[in-house]
Amino acid sequence: MTTHLPDAAPTNWVDRHAPSALRPWLKLGRFDRPTGIWLLMLPGWQGIALAAAMQSRWPDPLLMAAFFVGAALMRAAGCAYNDIVDRDFDAKVARTAARPIPAGQISVRQAWVFVVACAMISLAILLTMGPVAIGLGVASLALVAAYPFMKRITWWPQAWLGLTFNWGALLGYAAVTGRVDWPAILLYAAGVFWTLGYDTIYAVQDLEDDALAGVKSSALRLGDAAPKAVLGFYVTAFVLALAAAWVGGLGPLFLPPAALFGVHLSRQAARLDVRDGVAALALFKSNSLAGLLLVIAMTAGMWDGPASAL
Repeated sequence: MTTHLPDAAPTNWVDRHAPSALRPWLKLGRFDRPTGIWLLMLPGWQGIALAAAMQSRWPDPLLMAAFFVGAALMRAAGCAYNDIVDRDFDAKVARTAARPIPAGQISVRQAWVFVVACAMISLAILLTMGPVAIGLGVASLALVAAYPFMKRITWWPQAWLGLTFNWGALLGYAAVTGRVDWPAILLYAAGVFWTLGYDTIYAVQDLEDDALAGVKSSALRLGDAAPKAVLGFYVTAFVLALAAAWVGGLGPLFLPPAALFGVHLSRQAARLDVRDGVAALALFKSNSLAGLLLVIAMTAGMWDGPASAL
C-alpha cells in the first residue's frame, strides 16, 4: 500500500520532510493536502474583504492571519472527526483506505484527542473576536458534527458541506462589523453553490467506490449530467456574489477580478469529465485560485467608496 494518500501529491511536504512519527498525525489533519485549508479559509477572507470594502478600507491583515490559522486547525479537527465516523466506509474505498485510522496507524481514541486539541486552540482564537462572531463560531459546530452523516441519508452531502465550509463568510464579516447584514448572507449563499459545484467535481473520483460502499453523493446522483449541473451551480454562485457586492455598495473595480472568477468557474464546468477522476481532482484543486480571485474582487471594490454602487 502506498505511503501517501492517493489524492495527495507524491511530493507533498509531509512525505518529503516531516519526521516519520508525525506523518500519520499530519495526514489525519490533511496537512499534506492544503487545498482544503484554502477552501475553508477563503470564505472567511471574502467576508472580511467585503466588510472592509464597505468601509472603504483594506482588510485587516492580523484578522486574516487569525482566520488562516483557525481554518487550518478546524479543518484538521473536522477531517479527523470525519475519519472517526467514516472509518468503516474509508476502509472500503481505494482512495481513503490508507488514511491513518483505517490503516491502523492512529487509534480512534488518539484521533479524538487530536480533534479536541485542535478545537481548543481554534476556540482560543475565536474568543479574541466580538460576541456575534463568537456565537457564529460556536453555532458552526452543529454543521460540522452533522456533515459525516449526510452521505448516509441524502444524495446531496456536498450541499451540506457548502453550508459548513462557507460559514466563515458570515463569521469574517461579523468579526469586522459586529453584525450580519444582507451582503454577508448573499456572499454565504454564493459560497454554498460554489462548494456544491467543486465538491461534486471532487466526488467524481469516488463514483465506483461510493456506489459499492453504499455512500451517496451528488456526483452519483447526477451521473453524466454532472457537468451541466456544476455549471448551473457555478452560475448561481457568480450571480449571488455579484448581488453581495451590489447590495454592499462596492465600487466598479470589483468587476474585473469578479469576471475572472466567473470565467474560472465556467472553464471548470466545461472541462469536467465524469470518467476522468485524475482531471477532476486537478479541477477541484484549482478552486483555491478561484476563491482568491473573489477575495481580490471584494478588496478592489473598496475604491470609490460605498456610495459608488455597481
